[in-house]
Amino acid sequence: MTNPGGPYVKVHFRLEIEDDWPPASVESLWAIGQGDGTVQLDNIPWFVRGIACGDIVATEPDEEGVRWAGGVVRRSENCTIRLIVFRDGGSGAARQSVINAFQELGVDGEGIERFGIVALDVPPPADLAKVQRLLNHGVAEEWWDMEEGCISAQWRAVSAG
Repeated sequence: MTNPGGPYVKVHFRLEIEDDWPPASVESLWAIGQGDGTVQLDNIPWFVRGIACGDIVATEPDEEGVRWAGGVVRRSENCTIRLIVFRDGGSGAARQSVINAFQELGVDGEGIERFGIVALDVPPPADLAKVQRLLNHGVAEEWWDMEEGCISAQWRAVSAG
C-alpha cells in the first residue's frame, strides 16, 4: 500500500458535525503524494465518511500550503469500519483484543483511547463474510457498536447474501 518513493503529506478533511459528533471539524490523515496533486491515503480515518485507506484523493493547497481533500479519484476497494468498544469501558486492553481478533481475519486496526474507538481497514482479500459475522456478533453481545464508514460493492454483496 505504501509507495516508498513518494513523500508523506498530511491531507485535511472537513467534517460535518451532527449532535456534537464527530468531536472535531477537521480530520488530518497521512497520505503519500503522487506527484500530480493527488495523494494515496495511508491512514485509517477515524471520522471521515466515504473514504478508506489506499484511496487516491485529489487535494488542493490553500494559501498557507495546507492540503485540503477534494474528491476520490480512485477507490482502493478497502472498507473502513469503526467500533466504539464497550467491553471494559473501552480500555486499552479491550481495544487491543478487538484489533487482535480482526488481525486474524486479515484486517488492520488502530485504537484511540480518548473515545474508546477502534478503526478497521478491511482489504478486499479479507474473508468479508467472516469479518461481518464477527462484527455482528460483537454488536449482538454488546461488546461494541459499529459504523460502516466506507464500504465497497463487494461488502454490500456479502451483506445482502
